[in-house]
Amino acid sequence: MDLNADLGEGFGVYAFGEDESLLGVITSANIACGFHAGDPQVMDRTVKMAKEYGVFIGAHPGYPDR
Repeated sequence: MDLNADLGEGFGVYAFGEDESLLGVITSANIACGFHAGDPQVMDRTVKMAKEYGVFIGAHPGYPDR
């Protein structure tokens, strides 16, 4: 069974969600890829944390609708 969550949705000074806590219980994550949520620094940090926890990652693209 795969338990999946959308992560990395913070941007700039705004942090959202409990990404690191979720990484302890999920098996895969969709990492926000900008526009709607996420920025390069948040994406990089989230991918690195996912690798540390052995969580598979995928992309979560979005529209510019902040």
